[in-house]
Amino acid sequence: MNLQAISLLNFKNFGEAEITFSPRINCFVGNNGVGKTNILDAIHYLCLCKSYFNPVDTQNILHNQEFAIIQGIFSSGVKSEEVYCSIHRNRNKIFKRNKKEYEKLAHHIGLFPVVMISPEDSSLIMEGSEERRKFLNSVISQYDKSYLEDMITYNKILSQRNRLLKDSRGSSFDMDMLRVYDDQMVNPAGRIFARRAEYTNRMIPIFRKYYHFIAPEHEDVDLQYHSQLEGQDFASLMAVSHEKDRIMQYTTQGIHKDDLLLKLNGYPMKKTGSQGQQKTFLVTLKLAQFDFIKEMNQARPILLLDDVFDKFDEIRVRQIIKLVSDEHFGQIFITHTDQGKMLSILEEMDTDFRLFRISDGKIEVAGLN
Repeated sequence: MNLQAISLLNFKNFGEAEITFSPRINCFVGNNGVGKTNILDAIHYLCLCKSYFNPVDTQNILHNQEFAIIQGIFSSGVKSEEVYCSIHRNRNKIFKRNKKEYEKLAHHIGLFPVVMISPEDSSLIMEGSEERRKFLNSVISQYDKSYLEDMITYNKILSQRNRLLKDSRGSSFDMDMLRVYDDQMVNPAGRIFARRAEYTNRMIPIFRKYYHFIAPEHEDVDLQYHSQLEGQDFASLMAVSHEKDRIMQYTTQGIHKDDLLLKLNGYPMKKTGSQGQQKTFLVTLKLAQFDFIKEMNQARPILLLDDVFDKFDEIRVRQIIKLVSDEHFGQIFITHTDQGKMLSILEEMDTDFRLFRISDGKIEVAGLN
């Protein structure tokens, strides 16, 4: 399903904007800071109920305004769906599909799959394991509703367990309650572990295929899922950690400690990869994510490419554009600073496109096919 049109009101730097899109490639060009990325983030909001960049909803409202509204029309060619999101400074955001408000935002996740590739993704390599767990959760939740429910359940019980450990006072500690929390976490933890392991194993060959299409030189890249549950059941893992947990006053073991190891030639990408290799790694990781969601949902996700061509030579830029313009991919949104270069590349591709120029708060069509 494609995004046919979007309208923004008081969203980030846009007071008001309406855009109609191509079903294939849409490119936004302009200087840094004009709002190209904000349009992609608005699309991400419509698909996943949140910003890709800022978890605080109210910080995405235009300065000195009380609310922001994002509306989009998705079309499959057979039917259309309207998605509405309003963000307010003094109350919870409202999310509607076809004018019906959701009771739980989780019910929306997966209906309009999306994959974002952005310079922000460098945190997957440079930051700690929490970022990579977020990546796994984001991917799997878009095609597996039960996984999302298990994550919500696990995190809720984990929070309660940690509160018990933090509030413990010597002999008054309630060990029976701790064991109750352990028992409640066993089943969701086991299912989360199984889904993450399955996803990683199935994604590795797809990831390697894309990496060597963009970077044909001989480089051995790998993904390894690491979990404390490998070769051990959750109940036993928790039982042996009770004393340590009481001393530390938080839960030291569990699937909330999982990691996805990113490797180049057998070593951590963070330590051995050049900037170009790291960026190629991240782009191909997200393209593999696209393929996996497409296979599981039997639908092509929307692909958002935010400033991904910085630090890539023109050969790699053309390889990536050539790759994603193939019919294997669906609707694509790209941001770039160089209008002439992007128009030249797009005109070489035998596909429908629209190129938009953004300046002074205005959005205008600068090229199409």
